Amino acid sequence: MLTLRKHKISRLEEFSDAVFGFALTLLVITNDVPRSYGELLALLQGIPAFACCFALLVWIWYEHDAFFERFPLQDGRTVLLNSGLLFVVLLYIYPLKFMFDAFMLQVFKLGAARPVQAMSFDELARASAIYGFGFFALMSLFALLYLNATRQAGALELGPLEVFDASTRGRHHLLSAAVGLFAVALALFLPRQLAYLSPASLGLMGPLHAVYGRYMQRRRARLEAALRPALAAAEAPVN
Repeated sequence: MLTLRKHKISRLEEFSDAVFGFALTLLVITNDVPRSYGELLALLQGIPAFACCFALLVWIWYEHDAFFERFPLQDGRTVLLNSGLLFVVLLYIYPLKFMFDAFMLQVFKLGAARPVQAMSFDELARASAIYGFGFFALMSLFALLYLNATRQAGALELGPLEVFDASTRGRHHLLSAAVGLFAVALALFLPRQLAYLSPASLGLMGPLHAVYGRYMQRRRARLEAALRPALAAAEAPVN
């Protein structure tokens, strides 16, 4: 008999995978089939932007899959949060493609098959605010999913270390959400000539997560040491 922790793929997960597949389809059909050698070259120049979008979408899918692999919840709150997450993914597919196309054009002079128009500083600031808010929403929804999992630790039969790990992962996503909100603030309040700092600020996640990860590893080690006597007593044979 399957337990809640060893489950078959649920219809919620199947639906989510279908939505991610549809999002990838939307990403692909933004390009027309080339009708000439020149159009073929233009299409090939759009590959780096497509690769960035593809990698980001695969990362989001991986985070989603990792959550449901650990916590196969199907309660109403999970369905609501998961639906919101999928909505944001679909909503931001085209803005995401536009941002990467614009980035490749302005930085590396690589134009897609249907090249985007270069943005002014004011347009870049507004687009960065839109993108930053979407990232904030996405990461916040992941954090809420993990928070919901910790609230249902009993139903999931989570041990203290597993609860700690779920809480740690939720805060990890909250930290990402905070960086997204910071990017929005930069886009809205910095002088327009510095609008490029807004998307660049997302790179702060690397060092912030590195520091956070080391701190939480130390806390986990202390918790594991504190739990070790109780675990050893529980595993000891009964005479």
